[in-house]
Amino acid sequence: MNSPETADGALPPKRLIPLFAGLILAMLLASLNNTVLSSAMPTIIGELNGVEHLSWVITAFILASTVTMPVYGNLSDLFGRRPMLIAAIVVFLGGSVLGALAQDMPMLIAARGIQGLGGGGLMILTQAAIADVVPARERGKYMGIMGGVFAFASVAGPLLGGWFTEGPGWRWAFWMNVPIGLLALAAAVFLLRLPMRRTEGRVDVLGMMLLAVATTSIVLLATWGGQQFEWMSVESAALAVVGIVAAVCFVIVESKAEQPVMPLALFLDRNFLLTTAAALAIGVAMFGALGYMPMYLQMVTGAGPTVSGLLMIPMMGVLLVTSTLSGAIVSRTGRYKMLPVVGTGIVAGALVFISLVTVDTPMWVICAALAVLGSGLGLSMQILTLIVQNSFPIRMVGTATAATNYFRQVGATLGSAIVGSLFAQRLVEEFTKLAPGNGASLSGGGHFTPGAVSALPEPMHTLVLGAINHALIPIFVYLVPLIVIAFVALLFVVEKPLATAIEREIPAEALAEGQLMITDPALDEDAVGANFEAVPADGTRTHSRHGR
Repeated sequence: MNSPETADGALPPKRLIPLFAGLILAMLLASLNNTVLSSAMPTIIGELNGVEHLSWVITAFILASTVTMPVYGNLSDLFGRRPMLIAAIVVFLGGSVLGALAQDMPMLIAARGIQGLGGGGLMILTQAAIADVVPARERGKYMGIMGGVFAFASVAGPLLGGWFTEGPGWRWAFWMNVPIGLLALAAAVFLLRLPMRRTEGRVDVLGMMLLAVATTSIVLLATWGGQQFEWMSVESAALAVVGIVAAVCFVIVESKAEQPVMPLALFLDRNFLLTTAAALAIGVAMFGALGYMPMYLQMVTGAGPTVSGLLMIPMMGVLLVTSTLSGAIVSRTGRYKMLPVVGTGIVAGALVFISLVTVDTPMWVICAALAVLGSGLGLSMQILTLIVQNSFPIRMVGTATAATNYFRQVGATLGSAIVGSLFAQRLVEEFTKLAPGNGASLSGGGHFTPGAVSALPEPMHTLVLGAINHALIPIFVYLVPLIVIAFVALLFVVEKPLATAIEREIPAEALAEGQLMITDPALDEDAVGANFEAVPADGTRTHSRHGR
């Protein structure tokens, strides 16, 4: 039996609020587990050994979640959000229990991979499920809060991981997921009640496999390139070739699939193309900063991981506030185009300012610059997802949401890899100036730790801090052209009216009773975003337009 709905198709507040709380818990699970193990890794390595597999503990989660994002989005459009969300939570909980019981590194890596298989669904389906129960005009405030949750998790993850490691033990970073996951599961089972979907055509299994191969090649090339092997090595070339071939085959398959996992028609929509390009660029910049600023702060201040994490609170706190406020503004005014435009402009300015930071820059100034960066990200991130969702009918929202988040996640991986590779290369050059012939050993060996750096005698301590600063900080200005491209792209977004009602597929009984108006979508430029269609047995197409 379906939940009662209001006149605009939304759930009443008494059902929506607990459902939204459950979706927030599901998103929190996935967001926390992106970073919760970062501060616990030294302890985990000491207990389980296998330091040579260290990178895979993080890579396995990122890779699995990225690959599954489009799959969950497509399958949820075909079979419904509720069963897919339940499946994602169950898979994630299974990976968490396995991780808590891990006895060696291979078992821990497998657990992280299973977590990622569920985590990709949690990130996508929570955003898509809101589109099922909240009209686009009101959705901004909910999407803004979700963006704030992501910001909170980015800081809380390392802090929580450090607290568990120093207290009850690192395994509780996995055990904590169980009660939270069960609450999210209860919300999905008992509160997310939507009309069942019926689809025709085969699931695009081949497309999913090719997408997985292409994504794996890209992620591994970005993660290992310049670290495990040289960018110009045979291994890098092989990954690049496999990725390109898989991507070309994927495009061919998608053009012929009955139910494509990532329909090529998405890329014919102007708003989707522009906002997805912007999301990818923002992902590169955001995760480039998130990945290496805490390490920089540790080196410069001599503080531990917990304190360096706390120094990121201004950025994430402001991101949380601006994300929530921007969503509320959209819901109140119905206008949204200028928010991400202004946001990307702020991000570009903040990156320029951060690129001017020196070792002598007061810490409050650095924190203020990071806060400005957070404000720009808060104005941009979730609004871009809302724009994409508003560009397509409800039956495509999951696929569209997954596609744009997929490219953002790929951008995040590339951002971390690009900044990391450039930093490593420049650090060797800087250390070579200090110790000719020993630059690589200084930057890559055990000498390069916050404790070791802070213990250096003067003037070597000051010289090493200067080398670290010169190696990392100027890289942030290299990211500015990407953000400028995003800024320009967003200027061309068409601000379509936000729907004030949820448009659902009309049941066959309505078709039989002649309740639909027959129109020609070719005459309406907003047809893709404003209409849905139902195809009766005789093959004629009928459309309904409402809720504007």
